[in-house]
Amino acid sequence: MSVTILDQLEEKIKQAVETIQLLQLEVEELKSKNDAAQQANDTLRQEHEQLKTEHQNFQERLRSLLGQIDNV
Repeated sequence: MSVTILDQLEEKIKQAVETIQLLQLEVEELKSKNDAAQQANDTLRQEHEQLKTEHQNFQERLRSLLGQIDNV
């Protein structure tokens, strides 16, 4: 092989390594964003469950009050 071919190969390898490093950084950034989104999702699910419980309690109280009104 000639020196020119080796230089070209070396340059392509350097570019490949740089590309791999950039992609690894991007993967780490996406993992971080995914973790943050998962935490937000978990928080929203907890809030949703809390609101469902409050809604059920409100409905039970309302039914109780309506039953008392019917008894009057």
